[in-house]
Amino acid sequence: MISNPRKDEFRRETKIKTALLGATGAVGQVFMWMLSDHPWFDITRISASESRVGKKYGNDVHWILPMEIPKNIQEITIQSFDIEAMKAEGIQIVFSALPNPVAEKVEPLLIEAGFAVFSNAAAMRYKKDVPIMIPEANIEALSWIEKQGYPEKGFIVTNANCSTTGLAVAMAPLKKFGIKDLSVSTYQSVSGAGHPGLSALDITNNVIPYIGSEEEKMIIEFKKILSVETEIFPFCVRVPIMFGHLETVWVEFEQHVELPDVIDAWNNSANGIDHLPSTPLLPIEYDPQENLPQTKQAFYGVPAGMTVFTGRLKKQGNRIGFALLVNNVVKGAAGGSIQNAEAFVAKYLDK
Repeated sequence: MISNPRKDEFRRETKIKTALLGATGAVGQVFMWMLSDHPWFDITRISASESRVGKKYGNDVHWILPMEIPKNIQEITIQSFDIEAMKAEGIQIVFSALPNPVAEKVEPLLIEAGFAVFSNAAAMRYKKDVPIMIPEANIEALSWIEKQGYPEKGFIVTNANCSTTGLAVAMAPLKKFGIKDLSVSTYQSVSGAGHPGLSALDITNNVIPYIGSEEEKMIIEFKKILSVETEIFPFCVRVPIMFGHLETVWVEFEQHVELPDVIDAWNNSANGIDHLPSTPLLPIEYDPQENLPQTKQAFYGVPAGMTVFTGRLKKQGNRIGFALLVNNVVKGAAGGSIQNAEAFVAKYLDK
């Protein structure tokens, strides 16, 4: 599986040193896969739980991704979390794939120590001046790091919850029509629960119509990302699929909107961010086939897993309906954080 054949277009002469916290979990594995040959970032230090310290990554990780573990990361030694050692190694950017209870304690320490932190955790998403950033939707929110004190101080940028990410990417180009209200139902893969996650006894031959706090996150985060006060009516459901969150959406706009208007907006969704290595040439791909998108497409696209796929577009009364697919562990998690870090480098370091 090719993650990004365009990466050679973006090669930097000197890569930026980065650290990854939480390297062995489901999202941590995606970080490792995407950073293994990133054109801008070098994996200088990785950490996980204390029981893993001193072990080789390839020997200790329970690899769950649908591609082989890259050879160049297999021999990396898992190290303890040590801020002073990270400073001494010249690390500038820290990626966080930590569980929320750990992130709540660790991420403020990293900010205080002056690091640029890009987090997949929800621990700081709702704090003042902390952006929940999706470059396709609200790249302007990157400037919030200046409110946090950058460049004199460290800062944090968070990415959205995985299901919110797909919805926000698909809706951002449509915001110009005025989003009056929307209803969304999600069909979320088990990898969204992390690893180890749900018991097979709970999810096999089963669908669970409740994911703790997921619906609340979607409402809060969607409004913060798109700066709207739209009424949102979500249902979030766990389904026995390994990767990919499928969502169905009904939206009413303030303006008169026809189906070609929606397709045209999606076809022009790059939003001036195609200079970032992890941005697809077409961030939203619409397919008119009536049975698409499907979760088997989760790792499709270039870079793999970063595209949001849409389909089933229709109009009923005053509402527009469609389905979307987002890769929850790539675009909806690690890939989103890496893309956010790329936006930071492009705006503030590569002036």
